[in-house]
Amino acid sequence: MATKIEFAVEMTCNNCVDAIKNKLNNAEGIHNCSVSLEEGFVVVETSLPSDYVKQLIESTNRRAVLKGFGDGETSAAVAMLGGTQGASLGPVRGVIRFHQMDNNKCIIDGTLDGLTPGWHGLHVHECGDISQGCESVGSHFNPGNTRHGGPGDEPEHRHAGDLGNIKADNSGRASFRLMDNILKVQDIIGRSIVVTENEDDLGRGDHSASHVDGNSGTRLACGIIARSARLFENTKRICACDGVTLWDEREKPLAGPSRQQQANL
Repeated sequence: MATKIEFAVEMTCNNCVDAIKNKLNNAEGIHNCSVSLEEGFVVVETSLPSDYVKQLIESTNRRAVLKGFGDGETSAAVAMLGGTQGASLGPVRGVIRFHQMDNNKCIIDGTLDGLTPGWHGLHVHECGDISQGCESVGSHFNPGNTRHGGPGDEPEHRHAGDLGNIKADNSGRASFRLMDNILKVQDIIGRSIVVTENEDDLGRGDHSASHVDGNSGTRLACGIIARSARLFENTKRICACDGVTLWDEREKPLAGPSRQQQANL
């Protein structure tokens, strides 16, 4: 199922527009795209991960920033893992977005860096408290009080927050797009999402932890799930608090001393 994604893109002339349209229209998994030179946006309807679409746009030598995810009639949310807004035991960080397509379909789209190559569990947890890192986010989100399972299992055989596994490539990056038929965006605002050290056995293993968390090991990174901008809801061009522009922010931390140094340049 396709999702609409809005990017701000640096464009200077109609050649930029033509280059982006040619790149996107010839890519498998892109269903439709619209480009506005005057407003500086590209809207893509796609079944591909947002990070892959961003790479396609930037392969034309134009910088891009994701600004909106999902149309104006459905719910959307976002979580920042690691870095200055989430929590992490090491270098793992990234962004995961949620889009409620309809009552039975939730898209989970994300990019995480700093992982070891291979499979890692991904779960929504019940609490949005990262005051003690990822150890204070509680257990898996489980309103049905069921056993742990996998995303393909029936509701009575899985937690609502059981999203299965994502795979990191040899560089440690996992770019993914999942679809879940149980999770609801409106139910997870204020909760958290966690990526784990090991692969989730989906409740099918022999270990005592298999029915609890899939024996997926240490919680590597987590972030609080918050409501996010949908298409054309994010009008940000410059941050009023410190003067960092949209394009400066793309290369800088979201908060902290390094961001302030950028604002003072």
